[in-house]
Amino acid sequence: MFGATKAFSGFSVDDVPAARAFYEETLGIRVSEANGMLTLHLAGDRNVLVYPKGDAHTPATYTILNFPVPDIEAAVDELARRGVRFERYEGVAADDRGIFRGGGPLIAWFTDPAGNVLAVLEES
Repeated sequence: MFGATKAFSGFSVDDVPAARAFYEETLGIRVSEANGMLTLHLAGDRNVLVYPKGDAHTPATYTILNFPVPDIEAAVDELARRGVRFERYEGVAADDRGIFRGGGPLIAWFTDPAGNVLAVLEES
């Protein structure tokens, strides 16, 4: 039934202007706005809806967006220069940059202004 539709995902934020500044200015993603909601225009013609929930927003506790990069160390360093702080999780040993190197792809987690979890991971 939905095999030929152009599906998209979405997530909520508590502050649309803060989200727009973060995704557009800090991460460098093309963003459009309509009806009080944002659309993130990701590479590969993939759009993600960002909608407001105000005080009812609860941050996603799982990774909502993964950004594959060819060099995770360069990406983490650049994001840190742009003010991004990398998360540390109990039981997940990360290095001083915040990069987890314990198996699987190299990955580093961070959050948007609404507390939603994002990650950069090194392409293999």
